[in-house]
Amino acid sequence: MSQQPRRRPSKPYRRPQKDPVRILAFEALRAVDERDAYANLVLPPLLRKAREGGDFDARDAALATELVYGSLRRQGTYDAIIAQCVDRPLREVDPPVLDVLTLGAHQLLGTRIPTHAAVSASVELARVVLGDGRAKFVNAVLRKIAAHDLDGWLERVAPEYDEDPEDHLGIVHAHPRWIVSALWDALGGGRAGIEDLLEADNERPEVTLVARPGRSTAEELLAVVGEESALPGRWSPYAVRLAEGGEPGALDPVREGRAGVQDEGSQLVALALANAPVEGSDRAWLDGCAGPGGKAALLAALAAQRGAALLASEKQPHRARLVARALEGNPGPYAVIAADGTRPAWRPGAFDRVLVDVPCTGLGALRRRPEARWRRRPEDLDGFAPLQRELLRQALAAVRVGGVVGYATCSPHPAETRAVVDDVLKSRGGEPVEVEWIDARPLMPGVPALGDGPDVQLWPHLHGTDAMYLALLRRTA
Repeated sequence: MSQQPRRRPSKPYRRPQKDPVRILAFEALRAVDERDAYANLVLPPLLRKAREGGDFDARDAALATELVYGSLRRQGTYDAIIAQCVDRPLREVDPPVLDVLTLGAHQLLGTRIPTHAAVSASVELARVVLGDGRAKFVNAVLRKIAAHDLDGWLERVAPEYDEDPEDHLGIVHAHPRWIVSALWDALGGGRAGIEDLLEADNERPEVTLVARPGRSTAEELLAVVGEESALPGRWSPYAVRLAEGGEPGALDPVREGRAGVQDEGSQLVALALANAPVEGSDRAWLDGCAGPGGKAALLAALAAQRGAALLASEKQPHRARLVARALEGNPGPYAVIAADGTRPAWRPGAFDRVLVDVPCTGLGALRRRPEARWRRRPEDLDGFAPLQRELLRQALAAVRVGGVVGYATCSPHPAETRAVVDDVLKSRGGEPVEVEWIDARPLMPGVPALGDGPDVQLWPHLHGTDAMYLALLRRTA
């Protein structure tokens, strides 16, 4: 009787190993994708819940943060690489699978995690959140990605600079082509400047604190944080930079409202408006687009020192509540209202100083909201344009003769900056409003590379700030 071949025993089923760090990172990416959420709003409560559950320590939180933000910043680059490693158009890959692949690609190409660990951890994540079948697909794709380092892949997926400069820079530095073109137009100059800017957009921004005048000082914040963990601001006398990130909310001055978290560019905008020369009285200030309250809190503190009152107006009631919370404890007179700046709740000519930090595409804050670069479209500029112009028109009507208006936006795009101001000044119709430009550069003392004026554009790669724009206008009639 013939002998039957011996059957190889099948491997026993092994439960997938749950990795709390990577599961949390995956959940954050799914929230960003499914709900159009922002990572800087989604991630903190997820981390807080994980820490409270005892699953996380500081190193876990740091890794989860790097995985989320790194994956989002480099999403366009990783998409181009993943597309070379799958057998179908990228749009046909299920979004949860693509999120796992992106997390794996970032570990392989953007971190120091060893290749075998990056692949095995990503495959285990896929088994937990996708199932064994799709985990095999993830394993196959990641092994192809692991065949080259990032530079090697960029040589394969990015066109030569001389053939297509914008597309080359977009893939190498992970920005959509239209944003590369827009930033390049705004910045001017050659290749070096735009590459420096795009690289700065991909760096993790420092956490910057603001000491609210009359309630705290930069020296106090430095003492509270400790010299090993904090540095003075570069430009603002009220700024302190946290060298190692940390949790600002755990600091007493922040918890008590005497200090807050605020980019130094935003501080400079508020300070420039507060220090611009006005003719006559200086008692009534308006922040016409006050949410979420950072600039309003700084302006209120500065106004209180001069005996002036601030009215902070914000259209959205939930954002108006954030403004009210930011202003709690301010020693001077102030009020917070939920009102539409295009339909003023105040009489014309009622204010000595007016700030309108208008809604915009946010292209100046891509360091902080990396997912925004992949969501925004060129047509979004047309959507914001009428609102930006009307808010500036109403701000000019709200200020008295001799008073000053600050038009600010967190975007360097020419269509949201100088073009808005020029259009409004040219098309006021029959309104009896005359305006002159104020040179904003002397109102940011010590800050270099502010351009030809009279308006100011800040840059991440030149100033270490968000790309804030400011135009100062004095009403003359």
